Amino acid sequence: MFPWNLFPFNKDMKNKLQHMKPDEIDQFIKGIMGNVMPSQSGGAINPQDVVNHFKSHPSQQGNTLNSSAFETHDSVFVRIPIKDESLLKDLRIYHTANQLMVEHIPERDAKHSITLPAMVKKKGSTAKYKDGILEIKLIKAYDIQYSQIDVTEI
Repeated sequence: MFPWNLFPFNKDMKNKLQHMKPDEIDQFIKGIMGNVMPSQSGGAINPQDVVNHFKSHPSQQGNTLNSSAFETHDSVFVRIPIKDESLLKDLRIYHTANQLMVEHIPERDAKHSITLPAMVKKKGSTAKYKDGILEIKLIKAYDIQYSQIDVTEI
């Protein structure tokens, strides 16, 4: 276990942090960062820039397909809303053990990659289109192959 009692936090600090509102926590962190790091005018790093760096940006999220992926006990499902059924004739779907690639949706040169929540098998996948939703079903892989590595003395 990590020796948490060596930190300068006491029980009052723990209680205070547990009862803070999100805005208060944000101000608390900005205050600490402002004390530890130099300001933009006199130093290299602005605490607000560090906080903004860790916030999610829509351009970096990359889910332009508005897809959702989830797993059940035996399968992994990926659902992609497709309004125009005529796009299905050019659609190409590929997958690896942990990633699904979708090409030619919504434009001809578009390529999308979706990370799967579990490892899947190579064979047995199906795709169905119904009521404006493309549902891809992939079979989970249970036998993760382990290879033993022998250690030899030199």
